[in-house]
This record gives sequence, structure tokens and C-alpha cells, in this order.
Amino acid sequence: MTGAGPLLLGVRHHGPGSARAVRAALDAARPAAVLIEGPPEADALIPLAADPELRPPVALLAHAVDEPGRSAFWPFAAFSPEWVAVRWALEHGVPARFIDLPAAHTLAWGAELPSAEGESEAAEGEQVRVDPLAALAGAAGYDDPERWWEDAVEHRGAEERDPFAPFEALAEAMGALRERYGAGGRPRDLVREAQMRLRLRAARKEFGDTVAVVCGAWHVPALRERTTLTADRALLKGLPKVKTELTWVPWTHRRLARSSGYGAGIDSPGWYGHLFHAPDRPVERWLTKVAGLLREEDRIVSSAHVIEAVRLADTLAAMRGRPLPGLGETTDAVRAVMCEGSDVPLALVHDRLVVGDVLGEVPESAPAVPLQRDLGRQQRSLRLRPEALERELELDLRGDTDAGRSRLLHRLRLLGIGWGEPGSSRGSTGTFRETWRLRWEPELSVRVAEAGVWGTTVAAAARARAEADAADAGTLADVTALAERCLLAGLPDALPAVMRALADRAALDTDVGHLAQALPALVRSLRYGDVRGTDTHALSDVAAALAERVFVGLPPACTALDSDAAEQMRGHVDAVHTSVGLLGEALGSATGTDPGAASGTGGAAGAAGGADADGAGSDGAEGTGSGEAAGVGAAADMDTAPTTTVGTGESAAATPAPGAGGGVASSPAVGADRSAGAAAPSHVGGGAPAASVPGASGSPVSAPAPAADGGTVSPPGPGAGASVTTAPAPGIGGTVPSVPGGPAPGIGESMPPGPEGPDRVRRLRGLRGRWRGVLRGLAGRDAVAGVVRGRAVRLLMDEGELGAGEAARLMGVALSRGTPPVEAAAWIEGFVGGGGGLLLVHDERLLGLVDSWLTGVPAEAFTDVLPLLRRTFAAYDPGVRRTLGELVRRGPGEQSDPGARGLTAPGFGVEPDAGRADAVRPVLRLLLGIATEEKNLTGVGV
Repeated sequence: MTGAGPLLLGVRHHGPGSARAVRAALDAARPAAVLIEGPPEADALIPLAADPELRPPVALLAHAVDEPGRSAFWPFAAFSPEWVAVRWALEHGVPARFIDLPAAHTLAWGAELPSAEGESEAAEGEQVRVDPLAALAGAAGYDDPERWWEDAVEHRGAEERDPFAPFEALAEAMGALRERYGAGGRPRDLVREAQMRLRLRAARKEFGDTVAVVCGAWHVPALRERTTLTADRALLKGLPKVKTELTWVPWTHRRLARSSGYGAGIDSPGWYGHLFHAPDRPVERWLTKVAGLLREEDRIVSSAHVIEAVRLADTLAAMRGRPLPGLGETTDAVRAVMCEGSDVPLALVHDRLVVGDVLGEVPESAPAVPLQRDLGRQQRSLRLRPEALERELELDLRGDTDAGRSRLLHRLRLLGIGWGEPGSSRGSTGTFRETWRLRWEPELSVRVAEAGVWGTTVAAAARARAEADAADAGTLADVTALAERCLLAGLPDALPAVMRALADRAALDTDVGHLAQALPALVRSLRYGDVRGTDTHALSDVAAALAERVFVGLPPACTALDSDAAEQMRGHVDAVHTSVGLLGEALGSATGTDPGAASGTGGAAGAAGGADADGAGSDGAEGTGSGEAAGVGAAADMDTAPTTTVGTGESAAATPAPGAGGGVASSPAVGADRSAGAAAPSHVGGGAPAASVPGASGSPVSAPAPAADGGTVSPPGPGAGASVTTAPAPGIGGTVPSVPGGPAPGIGESMPPGPEGPDRVRRLRGLRGRWRGVLRGLAGRDAVAGVVRGRAVRLLMDEGELGAGEAARLMGVALSRGTPPVEAAAWIEGFVGGGGGLLLVHDERLLGLVDSWLTGVPAEAFTDVLPLLRRTFAAYDPGVRRTLGELVRRGPGEQSDPGARGLTAPGFGVEPDAGRADAVRPVLRLLLGIATEEKNLTGVGV
């Protein structure tokens, strides 16, 4: 190979032994030029390899200008022979050029390949893709190609004197394989090799025969082959072509691994990198690295372990007839000595060391699209360095730096650049904290190039992409999720387009499930204005309108459902319930008021089911109770006279009486087992307090009292939990009463609506009351699926809208003998599923009902209800299940006995202790940051 003709150095891509041999051969031959396998368009990028800021592993990235997603990579590691050849040429001032097929053809080339001349049909039929190393290893008696390569090349002794000998031997072996297999199932290689021969001819004309070629050993026989210039050009004629751009991008050892799908990948890039860089004693140095890693993971590994592992590796190599311990021997030694036979820590060694997470670096002087440069500037200013190793990043959005990091990561996600994935924050559920899992992959460089079509900066590109996604969104939930992502990314300029698309979709979508899926993301978005300083005013109207449509359409949508659809609908009910609560909080914080204290929230439509003992609103906020004024729940701007309905959704006519303004007013109904002494209605002219009379459930309710103009206030209808409503909307048990002319005096005055119109504020704040009315309608309608009815009762009970007695009554109805067992089991699943075990622990009346019903289920029906019950109770914590078991064994239903009730957890009674709750209320308000609102409401409804 040192005689006439070019120096052909056949190598294994990313082989450290080949890299050392290439350096030795180049030092010995001193060629006038070095030709390297790679795209010729990258010749202008070769000088950048001399920049100390360009640190491998790196890759040449080529992408089509008009379609950046069409791309290809040519990776280089520090131990790659091609990289060593490039560096040698730059260090010695020798021209270096790439000679492979141009990237313009590679990217444009489709599945159709030109046929090679001289190939017979028989040979084409035998075109099976051949692994040259596997074929040579099999001929040498090895079953593992990697182990054969280590023994034949990587572990060559230092006594080897001829630097060209390994290349001659490898070229001879590859020649034999090419004679046997031809192109080896790679017809495209014939075209590539024709291009290489053309480039080699041109270099020989320019530099003579003192030219060195570094390429894959598979191609050496083809480069030696004598062919005509015409034949080679004929193979290249008519190839498709696209306009391309090339640059250097960071690469990782993990992406060099064969497991990543890289065709020329290797099994152990981290191990090969160690072999290339270790000056001596590679086994001892490797096992020392392993010991250090295991110590970082708090495993006990001493120097004695390292010494014993080295001895074992040497012994295994001698027993297996290998010249030096390889990766197999060192791995076995680590498993036996340092890991005590366990593969769990060994998997960590393989991931972190054998493969590795080394990430290369590229200088700023490398060509890049404008978006990439802007991203790099933001990464440096925010001190957010890309890393190949996955790491967790906790952000506090109250700080400028962390808020900027959050915006950048969210904008990149909008652009499809998945550098970070949001996770769950540990120890905090507030909106001011975020947790991200960051990991930079080489493919993200392609994503950045693709996103460059949207803009030259990250912010501009994210905005343009969001506007385009809003126009192309397929469902309403997609648009609401996009609005949330825009707020997270700090893109207020994109919101108008998103909101237009949202309004259009919401107006056309009639599916309640779609509306319910869309509402949570939209409501969550309203909360981001507090922490991120984003104006979310435009979202409130859309969210409220969406909620109203859900309220109207939900009851009929909950009927005639099978089990799967009913379970899905229960999820929608839970989502809407959470969303309505968040919406009330967000609107209250936006207007500087306590949403629970506003008229139409605490007493919306009488849906509160009665006032608390201290006259507080039904949501627990101090201030106006549900009976504070005639029509206090006038959140709905309607002029219809209110009526009184029973909580089951069946309306009962109320006797209208002229109110202060000529309208009709009615006092709220008091739910079952609610405390006595609810505030009596007050009127414009000041009315007489109502007398207390027993209600249907034994609790007192307000009797009619004269109004200011001589009229009367109608009492509630019969039945516990009666609610005051207008004429019911389709499918809903009742809606909210209206008060013509606005809220009752003394209420709106204490809570100024701020910049928003008073009518709009009242309408938005009344959502919670109207939602409670919807839940009451669902709870009492027999046609509604059992799991939904049970969930509605549970939510009303959690909100304080139903007393335990009323809940027990509804449960008794649902579990009566006339109810099919499967339907009853579904009701139980809706009522106590999803963390409802504590409810049964602390209210033995409900547990007794469940127990009585379960013991009465017929044997033939028990197998039908068992899966539902197991799914319900299996979700409870072990402690809750144990307590329930003890209660059932003792016998639930004995709660009427004070002695038996004393056996439950101390401090828990049948009903809440309002006095003890009042004692901690000021502290809770201070903790929640709503002390100002408490002061504003002093003297109102208290």
C-alpha cells in the first residue's frame, strides 16, 4: 500500500483501534491530501474542526432548504477514524476533502435505485444485506462480531511495527467478501463508490499518487477496481437533487449506539471512547470509573473491590483465550465483585458508562439558521445549558430568570422542539412552581431548523405557529389547550387569533363531552395572570359562556348511557365541578373580591339549600347568606319570577308575593339537617324577620314574613334541600332566580365590581350557584346514570349543599330494593369512589346503608356487582380499608348509640361544629391571602 497508487485506509466507523491505526499510517505516509468518506458540500466546514470549541461527538447535519425535516447526519466521535484524519490534516496543513455522494443527492434519493450494469439476475436474487464483521467473525469461529473485532483490532499488541499491515489484512478480507456477496444487499453503495472514484481521480490529478483515502473497509475493493470514467458517470447520471445546507451540530454517545437505530452504530461507545483515550492500563482505569459511579449512587465499593475485579477480569480473559480482558470480562467482573451478582446496578453502569451521555459542543461561528442563534442566545442568558443526561429542573415563576426559562421551554414545545417535558412539582401544588425534565437530543437540531420557517426568533416563531395551529385545530379541546399553552409561553399577541378560533368552535360544537373537556384547560388559563402577569380578561367571557352551555346540555346528556359512557360522563362532571370552582376563584381575584361572598355565589338562586348558622354563604365565605335578600342569587339576568323547587328536580309552585320592587321574592329552602337560625330575608324597606317553623326533615325553615310594601315572602317548597329557581331550563332541575334592577342593596355596595360591568360580574359569579342547581337536578333524576347521580350527591355534600341526613335519604332511595343491583353498585361507585372512603369512616349512617344493601344483594346478582365494588373499594388506602373492615365487623349503623359513636376517631361528630370552625376561619383567611376581603365584608350578612 505504500507503492504506486493512493493509500487506501479501510476502517470501521467509530472504531478506536482503526482510529489509532489511521493516525499511525498517516504519520508514516505523510500524504499530500486526505480524502474522507463524507458529503463534499461539507468541505467548507472542515476548518471549523480546528476550533477548540468544537468538541466531539459532533455530526454534520444536512437538510433540504425548502423542507428542513428532510435531513441526514454524518456523526463523528473523538475515536472515529474519519475525525482523526480530519484533525491530522488540519494539524499538518494538508488539504482534507470529503468524497462521498453529495448530500443534495442523498436527501433527494427515494426508494427507486438505478440498476447497476453487469449485475446478473441470479446475483440480484441473492442480494441479502451482509454484515461484513459478522461474516469475518463467523469465519474466524466467533459468535460475537464485537468480540472478534476487539481481539483482532482493538487489542493488537504494541509490538506491531508495520502501520499499514492491519489495513492490508482488512482489505484482503473485504475483497473476498465482495467477490462472494457483490454489493452485499446495498445497491446504493455502487453509486456511492462511483462518486468516490471520480473524486479520487480528480485528487490524483491535483496531488499525484500521494493521496490517502479514509473510508469504510467495505468500499476499499471497489476503489481499487479499475473502471472507466464513462461507466462511473453513467451510474451518477439522472440522480435527483435538492438544494441543501450543512452545518455542525452536537451529537451524543447514546446516538452512536446501535440501539438508537444508527446503521453504523456500535454497542459500546462509552467503552470505545475509554479505550481510545486511556494512555495505559485500560482495564484498571475502567474499573476505577465503575467504582466511582457506584459510590456516587451510595453503594459500598472500596479499592479492594477494584483490585479483585481486575484480577477476575484477567483470569476470565486467560480462561477464554483472549489477549486482554474485553468489555465482556470486565462486565462479568463488575457483576460478581461490585454488584454482588445483581443486574440492577449493572444496568446503571451500562447506561452511564458503557453507552454514556457525552454531548458534543459546536462553536458560535458554525453556520446556523437564525432561530438556532436566537435559541443559543437565550440559553446563555438564562443559564440553561443543553445536556445529554436527563435532569430535573425546578422553577419558581416568581423569579425573573425562572420565569424566562419557563417561557422559553413552553415556546419550544409549541414549536415541536421537545427539549423539556413538564412534570409534577414535588411538595407544592401552586401555580408558581414548575418541574421540567430536560434532555437534549441531536434530532432537536433538525426540529429547530424545521421551526425556522415560522420566524427568526423563538418568540416570533412560537406566535406564528400558535396562530396557524389555532386555524387548523380539529376540536374545541385542542383550541382551549392551545390557549393555555399560549399563556404558559407568554404569547399574549397570539391570543386574539386563538380566541377567535375558540369562539367559532364553541359556537358550532354541540357535544357536551367536547365542551366539558375544553372547559378545564380554559379555566386553568385564567389563573396564570396572577403569577405570569398575563392579561386573561378576554378568556373569562368565553369560559363563562362555555360553562353555561355545559350546564344546559349536561342533564340530558347524562341519560340513557351504558356503563362505559356513564363512567366517562362522571369524569366530565368532576372536571366541570373543579373548573367552576377555579373559575369562581379566578374571577374573584381578578375583581379583588371574595367569590364566595358575592351575591349569586353564597346564595345563588337558593341553590345553597339554606344558610349556615352564622348566615354565611353556602360556600363557606363570610358575608351574604343564601337568604340575605329577596333574590340575592340574582346572578342570571332574567326578569322571570322565581319559584321554589324541591332538590330532586321536580318543581313546586311557590305563591308569588309582591316584593320591594314589584317583583316576586322567595326565601331560600333549608336543606335537611341544616342548622337553625338562618338569616331571614331582608328587603329594601326593611322587612320583619321570618319566624322559624319546622321543615320537612325536622329542621326549622323560615315562615313567610311581610315585605316592605306589605307583601309577603313565600316560604320554601316541601322537602329537604329545596332550592329557589326560575322556570327550569331544558333538562335542568332549575335555574337561578333573577332580581330585576341588580343586586339587593348593601351587597353590591360592599364589593365594587371594578372595571367590569356590574351585570357581567354578577353573571360570572353566579356560575357556582347555577352549577349546584344542575347537580341537584342530576342527583334527583332517575333517568340519569347511577354513577353520575351518586357523584352529584357526593359533590353537593362536599360543597356543604346537602346535609348528611339528606345524603342518607338519597342513598336509601338509590339502594332500595326496587333498584337493580348493578345500578345501585354504580351509584355507590359514584358516591364513594375516588377517595370517598373517609366519608364512610366518619359517617356510619352511610356505611350502614351500604352494608345493609350489600348484605341484601341476591346471590345471583352478586357476581354482577362485584367488579364495580372491587374497583371502588380497591382504590382506598390500606388504612381506610382496615378501618372500614373494623367498623363493619363491629356493625355499622350503631351510630345512634353514644357509646358506639365514641369508638370512632375522637373529635369527629355526626354534624360539623360551626363554633369550632369559626374559631379557625380568620387564620385560614390569613393563610389564603383573603384577609382584605374579610374586612370589606364586615357587617354584611354576619
